[in-house]
Amino acid sequence: MRPRSNTERAAGVRAASAGRYPARVPLAQAAAVQAGATLLMLALTLLVPEAAANGDGMTWALLQGIVAASLARVAGMDSWWLPIHALFAPGLAWALEWGLPPGYALAAFLALASVYWGVSRTRVPLFLSSRAAARAVAQLVPQDRSFAFIDLGCGLGGVLASLARARPDGRYHGIEAAPVPFLLSRMRAAFGPHACSISWGDLGGVDLARYDVVYAYLSPAAMGELWRKARREMRRGSLLISNSFDVPGVPPAATVAIGGPGEGQLLLWRM
Repeated sequence: MRPRSNTERAAGVRAASAGRYPARVPLAQAAAVQAGATLLMLALTLLVPEAAANGDGMTWALLQGIVAASLARVAGMDSWWLPIHALFAPGLAWALEWGLPPGYALAAFLALASVYWGVSRTRVPLFLSSRAAARAVAQLVPQDRSFAFIDLGCGLGGVLASLARARPDGRYHGIEAAPVPFLLSRMRAAFGPHACSISWGDLGGVDLARYDVVYAYLSPAAMGELWRKARREMRRGSLLISNSFDVPGVPPAATVAIGGPGEGQLLLWRM
């Protein structure tokens, strides 16, 4: 597989997505919105006690959801937060009506946190590279010599395992900041047929100068930081590969299609 020359269409791939992607996940702001909605509802029950006496719990929960969503809109939160705020109180009320123990909610929170830990800080959800992407990357690494490769946010370690099987002469390393994916990728590397090293961490704690090929499947919000770090640290002639997401204002030198039409692409920058 050979990279095709970049075109104006490829240069603009997802160009607008970075501006729409949230710069951060404002957890403190979200908590403040819910607290504000709760205080307003308490004030309403004090001002109109007869309404509180006649209304059922679910009705008040739905009203609090509407108030919370309205406050979120006024606070300028992204639109995808609105249904979360609107459904939070009704969801709790529904769970209480069905007699679900509070521990279920805690268990669900811990399960989600173990997979998506650090998203509010790194702004990178869990994206898993496909097998087609791994095969495409295998054609882009140096073919005539050994090399050092890193996967930034390696998830379950699929790309590393695939490359290690295809090119056992390479040295492979991955970093991951979510607990469950980190543990699974660490086990996969330890018991797999080919050695890969996996470290706990994120983009900021890695020295990219140690690697010939840097692969990333991050998010639009993280690409600017990745590019600045790559320009500072990556050696001349090394290769930066991004799955799907471009660097704002920096067209890739080439692109490589992943699988069939419409299945995504890899974007390449030669340092």
